[in-house]
This record gives sequence, structure tokens and C-alpha cells, in this order.
Amino acid sequence: MPTLWLPNPPAGTPICAGFDGSDNNDHTALRCETRDGFQFTPRYGPDDRPTIWNPALWGGQIPRGEVRAAVDHIFATYEVARLYADPHDWRTEIGEWALEHGDEHVFEWATNRPRQMYESIRRFENDLKSRITHDGCPITQAHMDNCRKVPKPGDSYVLGKPNDHQKIDAAMASILAHEAAADARAAGWEDVDGRMFCFS
Repeated sequence: MPTLWLPNPPAGTPICAGFDGSDNNDHTALRCETRDGFQFTPRYGPDDRPTIWNPALWGGQIPRGEVRAAVDHIFATYEVARLYADPHDWRTEIGEWALEHGDEHVFEWATNRPRQMYESIRRFENDLKSRITHDGCPITQAHMDNCRKVPKPGDSYVLGKPNDHQKIDAAMASILAHEAAADARAAGWEDVDGRMFCFS
């Protein structure tokens, strides 16, 4: 039985966001987390499209205009404390977002740093047990299921795909959103109690 895909939180909700981008092969994903640990895939535009883009559905190229519109939407709709964005292929856009929305809210967060990525993955894995809830986004669930641990030196690991067509980008965006939220909480972003459950 499929998981219910819950609606987005109401406008004005304080959130943090994570962005994992590609150009023409992997998916591009934008995920968000509220102060109480609820993760969701924003919907944007007149068709309420999810903020996960498969280039195969866009002529083989990620639609950068759509991504920009989605980022503008979340900043216009929610109270965004932090957006952590992997700069690979998207450095120019991230710079523009920082100019438009404030460099105190938009940060580059490179996912190709094995030690830092490992620490973020471990925090995410631990917090999934009791601190993170989710909206039931089926695309994100599929990407979570696709993740494989790739060993790295120092008894650590990063996440990888089992093969090229099994994507993990929404999972990576979820980890970045949680890292942004955790850092925001540590900097004084008020935490709120809430009901918790985990990805199965």
C-alpha cells in the first residue's frame, strides 16, 4: 500500500532547505525541513509540480528556469533560515540566489568532501530514528531506497548509486536540508516538539 503524500506546510512556516543539482544526467532536487523536523518536497507553479526534476522528462536537460522559479517560490512562501546547495554545475545560480535572498540564508555546501559528507550522513541516519518526519514523497522514498554506502578511508563512507539509472539525488537534498536545519538550530533557531516517524 503506497504511503500517503502529505501536503506542504502552510505559507509562512519557518524552514531550511537542501539542494542537489545536476545538468543533464542525474536528477536535481530541492527538499525542505521545518523546525520540528518535518521534511517535505515543495510543490511550485500552477500545476503544483514537485521540486525534483528528471532530465529525461525535459528533453535531456535540467530546466534551470523551472529550478529558479521553484527557489523563488520557497523564499516567497516560507521563512527560509538556510539553504544549503551543492555548487557542482550550479555555482552561478547559487551566487544569484545569495544576492536575491541574502548570503546569510544561501550557502554553498559541497557534497564531494568525504569526511564532511560522512558526518552529515551519520547525523541524518541517527536522527531518522526519532527526530525526522516526512511527507511520504514517493520520489524521495525511491531515492532513499537506492542509496548504497560506498567505503572511504578512515572507516567512513559516502552514498552512491547502485547503477546509473537508480538515482539518489532527493536523498542527498534531504541530507543537506537536515544539515542546514541542524546548523540553524545550533545557531539559535527555535526547536519545536512534534510527532516523529521514520522512512521505512
